[in-house]
Amino acid sequence: MAIRVTAAELFDLSECPVPWAFDGKDYPWEVLPEIGRLVKELGAKLGDDYTKVAEHVWVGKGTTIHPTAVLVGPAVFGRDCQIRPGAYIRENVIAGDGVVIGNSTEIKNAILFNGVEVPHFNYVGDSILGARAHLGAGAICSNFKSTKEPVKVRIGAEVISTGLRKFGALIGDRAEVGCNAVLNPGTVVGRESIIYPLSSVRGVVPPRTIFKAPDCLVPRR
Repeated sequence: MAIRVTAAELFDLSECPVPWAFDGKDYPWEVLPEIGRLVKELGAKLGDDYTKVAEHVWVGKGTTIHPTAVLVGPAVFGRDCQIRPGAYIRENVIAGDGVVIGNSTEIKNAILFNGVEVPHFNYVGDSILGARAHLGAGAICSNFKSTKEPVKVRIGAEVISTGLRKFGALIGDRAEVGCNAVLNPGTVVGRESIIYPLSSVRGVVPPRTIFKAPDCLVPRR
């Protein structure tokens, strides 16, 4: 089966706060350098059900922010989100409705579609998470290669250089990433796939696939 890494294959863009961001893009990661600008574009369009709580930081109606959370703009959070104790929003973050950012979770330069949950001790850097994607406790989107080279994406035998020094992961709609899994820089997880706990993942995991180990991928039934 040929694997395609496009926004349409990974995401339902109707669940995205900034669906226009993907227009004309060959690959979804091309949006990552534009997130700061997109936050300000979105902020200028928001209605009365959003409140500006700090410089270039907006939150939607029904969103709760624990007093110990730290929000550094620019950032936009949708309606009915939960930002729990010790969460750290570093900058350039766009989150849709019903998103959960949990205790001791750090988010930086990322787009979180509606219903994403990153609830316990997660790091999400330079990444895009599709609708209702979920990270188990301690799961990490690693965004920087130790060699400091630009991140590459491996699709089968093809290797694509993204030109980005920092790029974490693309996680498709309703994907589940198990506890303490590490998604290495440039990882793509297809829609509705499952990553086993404690896994180290790189490359592309096809949609509706269970990743048990690098040499053990089985269809999700």
